[in-house]
Amino acid sequence: MNNKINIIDLDYFEPIQIAEGVYWVGYLDDRAGLHCNPYLIVDGDEVVLIDGGARDDFSTVMLKILRLGIDPRQINRLIYHHFDPDLCGNLPHLEAIIPNPDLKIISHWENNVFINYYSPKTPKLCIEDIGYSYTFKSGRKLEFYRTPYAHCPGSFITYDNKTGTLFTSDIFGSYDKEWDLYKYLPQDCQDCSPEKAC
Repeated sequence: MNNKINIIDLDYFEPIQIAEGVYWVGYLDDRAGLHCNPYLIVDGDEVVLIDGGARDDFSTVMLKILRLGIDPRQINRLIYHHFDPDLCGNLPHLEAIIPNPDLKIISHWENNVFINYYSPKTPKLCIEDIGYSYTFKSGRKLEFYRTPYAHCPGSFITYDNKTGTLFTSDIFGSYDKEWDLYKYLPQDCQDCSPEKAC
């Protein structure tokens, strides 16, 4: 895949591949200041959904998953970086459409306390109990790193060893009506050097 993506040509109504087997399946609401940014990792017949999205975003997220040719039964893990409703709100809808008896939720135990209010039935795995990682059958590995100060005690981020993709959840998030999936620094910012403080 080309390292430099033409952000002008991105169609936010479609799933967007950001790395090998990694897709943004979110929703761009140009009237909202917060945006739904779920990601799908497809590895053979295994599929992981990260930060599934808000309740009202369910139809958009699921439509994008289906457009990729993914059968919801392939989704075997749901990863939630924290428990806010913009990440977990559509969890009851996801459970209803994913008839996979092996479906499990991965988060931190401090998040799972609250995620249980969205989903009392799907088994919860704590990242500490699974060695801070999840490994696909192929050997592809996701690593989990705690970020308890950004922005709740159970927060963490996910690193995909295969593609070098870091899923940062809300760490770099902010309230802003101008949004793009990618942000490139202008050349003058890339070439600048730090000035010495006086």
